Amino acid sequence: MKNKQFMAGVLAVLMAICAAGCSNSENNSGQYSSGSQQSSSSQPSDNDKQSATVSTDGSTSMESVIGFLSEAYQEKTGVKVTYNPTGSGSGIQAVQDGRCDIGLSSRDLKPEESQTLNGTVIALDGIAVIVNKNNAVANLTKEQITKIYLGEIKNWSEVGGSDAPIVCIGREAASGTRDGFESVTGTAEKCIYSQELTSTGDVIQTVASNPNAIGYASLAAVGDTVKALSVDGVTPSEDTVLSKEYPIQRGFLLVTPKDKALSASAQAFFDFCTSSEVSEYIREAGAVPVAE
Repeated sequence: MKNKQFMAGVLAVLMAICAAGCSNSENNSGQYSSGSQQSSSSQPSDNDKQSATVSTDGSTSMESVIGFLSEAYQEKTGVKVTYNPTGSGSGIQAVQDGRCDIGLSSRDLKPEESQTLNGTVIALDGIAVIVNKNNAVANLTKEQITKIYLGEIKNWSEVGGSDAPIVCIGREAASGTRDGFESVTGTAEKCIYSQELTSTGDVIQTVASNPNAIGYASLAAVGDTVKALSVDGVTPSEDTVLSKEYPIQRGFLLVTPKDKALSASAQAFFDFCTSSEVSEYIREAGAVPVAE
């Protein structure tokens, strides 16, 4: 009898141990499964950020501005912004053709372009008139600049410089910088160029290497390799551009379609670029922010 009671007690203990083990195994299995679901549910969000891309295309003059904005936005959101420096006209066409999300233009939209596109100014840029650093001329009037590019003033001695022929450097026909310069100076389709170059950088480099050259370039892109002239006695700067004192200036525009909504990622980048949050980045790029 005692043996039967002992065996029954041992059996009860073994059953209790087995039950506890099964319970722990179920709990552990449940915890692992739950953790696995949480990991998989958070992963798509990260992947979405890493795979999202916004494509921009257009103005070479906006290279510095779009570079600062793109870098800041990617650091903030993880979304990559690409930039194709093709010129304002090509960027506008790219939006019309649906080949990019947002176009970049350093000129106003033409009436026919405005029928299907929106142009939003995010910054102002002075168009600097530049000469070689060794050129003695420091100031020209807008009238003198106009006459130089029309071929009516041909020698630097006529404007206070040395006796040397003036070499006029400009941009290609589709350039927004050229359109802005010629619109302000009233020289559209009348300029006599020695060279027509395809980028702002090429203009600056050519003027830097030719003591007789004159050119024009975005103020945001001008460094210390050339000299920016005062125009009508006004030095190009953020203050003089914002106050409209400096006479040769234009806007930097984001170009978007009127009849088609932007993707969620493109719209978010557009909203970022048009907010006052980006003012510091636009200033760092050498342009003048309009949203404060």
